[in-house]
Amino acid sequence: MHAKASSILLIVGGGIAAYKSLELIRLLRGAGMEVRVVLTKAGAQFVTPLSLASLSGNKVYEDLFSLTDETEMGHIELSRQADAIVIAPATADLLAKAANGLANDLASTLLLASDKAALAAPAMNWRMWTHPATRRNVDVLRGYGMAFVGPNEGPMACGESGPGRMAEPEEIFAALRARLADRPKTLAGRKVVITAGPTHEPIDPVRYIANRSSGKQGYALAEVARDAGAEVVLVSGPVNLPPPAGVRLISVETARQMAEAVESTLPCDIFIAAAAVADWRTEADAAQKIKKGFDGPPALKMVENPDILASIARHGANRPRLVIGFAAETENVVAHARAKLAKKGCDLIVANDVGEGTGVMGGSENAVVLITPDGEQAWPRLAKDEVARRLVAHFAQMYAAEEERGGA
Repeated sequence: MHAKASSILLIVGGGIAAYKSLELIRLLRGAGMEVRVVLTKAGAQFVTPLSLASLSGNKVYEDLFSLTDETEMGHIELSRQADAIVIAPATADLLAKAANGLANDLASTLLLASDKAALAAPAMNWRMWTHPATRRNVDVLRGYGMAFVGPNEGPMACGESGPGRMAEPEEIFAALRARLADRPKTLAGRKVVITAGPTHEPIDPVRYIANRSSGKQGYALAEVARDAGAEVVLVSGPVNLPPPAGVRLISVETARQMAEAVESTLPCDIFIAAAAVADWRTEADAAQKIKKGFDGPPALKMVENPDILASIARHGANRPRLVIGFAAETENVVAHARAKLAKKGCDLIVANDVGEGTGVMGGSENAVVLITPDGEQAWPRLAKDEVARRLVAHFAQMYAAEEERGGA
């Protein structure tokens, strides 16, 4: 049974960055969270209540003195029923009101009435952000327990450049998830090895065989496992993602390099093969660029790459207690994944449909089916961060059950 969905109160301040709140709502809803929006009078100059209501699926609150709102849900309850409050964009005005205990509109009243510290994503001109009054207000709010994400540095709508750009929705979402998490250390003292991303198999110095894996799901798993207290080693193929903090990263290019890197990390307690490893490579990559000739395309002799998942699953005495595989399929997803489970000898396969039109491979969302010898469990389409959170919780339960059966 999944835990109750988190309830988020989002305060949208006045600034050009308010448009980013729409994408933030989409990310929150994609993670299964309930979102209620408070729109300030200034914020309504940049985004409409209709767009916020359409994305959040709830009424948008604007007026402190609306009798209708007070009948349905008073402003005290509106703040206290939320699991977290997010201010995005957090303007200099909103921060000043919160720091000085002012309560002359709905947003500032909610912040003063709340028993929960908020997460603020500041957005303002760089001179306003660096002004001593704003710096004092931020210091006061930090002392009250308010957390901040951003601001980032870069060009602004006013034509100037500097620190003051609101953090991107993905950054705010990640910061909120970290703040929401009770972070039970379900994997404390355990070593988890995760593979992620594609592999690149060279044909010649300028060409290679690859796939469309972005590595997002594997990287998300690494971050969640780290937050669960595990020592995490991430063996990654070539991706365009920042290294997760607090995680040992081993960067590789080919399947053979990945296999060697994984072997070097053993022993471990849990192995998660989330990488999309190329099944084949050329028997020998050319030393020089293969030139176009008159005899048509060159014949490439292919050989099989190491089967990392099967190798780890059959490692004998050095086998991790829990071995998890991933199956990216384009048809007959469950049948193919079940065959892979039997062939590889792992404990569980996380299967997903990456066929044309799904947007899964390279995208930010995923819909998975968990397959074990005893059955299968389909999950709805969710943000990959949320999939990672649920998977790590599931793996931790599996590990605990295996440990109980086999002894510590």
